[in-house]
Amino acid sequence: MLLDSISTQLDSLSKSEKKVALAVLKNPGLAIAENITALARNAQVSEPTVVRFCRALGYDGWHEFKLKLAQGLALALPGADEPAAQDDLAADLVNKICSRSINALLDLRNSLDSNAIQQALDVLARSIKIEFYGQGTSGIVAADAQHKFFRSGVPTVAYTDPHIHSIAASLLQKGDVVVAISQRGSSIALLRSVQLARKVGADVIVLAPSGTPLAELATVLIAIDLSFNTDPYTPISARLAHLVVIDILAVGLALKLGPEFRRKMQNAQIALQKIDMQFDSFLRHPQKAE
Repeated sequence: MLLDSISTQLDSLSKSEKKVALAVLKNPGLAIAENITALARNAQVSEPTVVRFCRALGYDGWHEFKLKLAQGLALALPGADEPAAQDDLAADLVNKICSRSINALLDLRNSLDSNAIQQALDVLARSIKIEFYGQGTSGIVAADAQHKFFRSGVPTVAYTDPHIHSIAASLLQKGDVVVAISQRGSSIALLRSVQLARKVGADVIVLAPSGTPLAELATVLIAIDLSFNTDPYTPISARLAHLVVIDILAVGLALKLGPEFRRKMQNAQIALQKIDMQFDSFLRHPQKAE
C-alpha cells in the first residue's frame, strides 16, 4: 500500500515533511476525509509543506496523493497487516499470507512508474550483455531473472557473490547493462560494483527503494517502495514485487525485440520438449543391462 511506501521513505523526508507523513500514517482514513488545510493543522505544518510532502513521494500534489491513498485503502484486503500467530489455523495462514501478497502486488501496480519501465526496456533492447547483481534474497531474484532472460540470445548472467560481481563489473564496457537488485538499496558491496560498472560506461538499471544510495547511481531507476517485514514467518513482499518487475521486463523485452526474438524462445522451448520426450521414452523402455 501507499502507507508502506510512506513508512519506507520516512528517513528521506525533511523534519516538517515527516510530520505530515506521521499524521497520515496515524489516521489515513481521516487524511482522506479532510482537506489539505485540516491535514496541515493536524500535522502542525503549513499547507505548502503538505504539497512538498506529496511531491517528495512522487505525486504532483495533494489531490493526486489523496486519490492514490483512497484507492489503496479501498483495495487493501483485511488481515494483511496481522502477523502470523502461534495458534493460527491453516485457514488463518491462508488468509493472512495471501492477503499480504495480494496487497503488495496491488500497491506495486498502483505505484510502478511505467515511464521507468519503458526506459529500462529501451536500454535492455540495445544491450550487448546483461548482468544481474543481487545478494541474499535479492540474489534469488537475480538468478530467476537470468533464467528468464538468457533465452533472448543476449549473453546473460547472474552474480550473487559480491567479490565476483565486483570483478565482473570492472570488465564491462559501454553497451553492457547491469540490473542491480536490492530490497534496501544500501549494500556496500553492491554499491561498489555498480560504481565500477558506471565508471566503465555500462548502463545500470536499479530495482530498489527510491531515495537510497543505490537508487542515486541508477541510469534507470525502477523504484519499488514497499515496507520491510522482519518476521521470519511472513513472506517478504519486496521479493515478490521484484520478481513481478522482472517478469514485466522479460515479457516487455520479448515483445520489443519482435518476431525473431520470439522464434528463438520457441526454438529453446522445442529443444527442451525434445529432451523431455527422450527422457520419457527412456523411462518407458529402459535399456537392459548387458
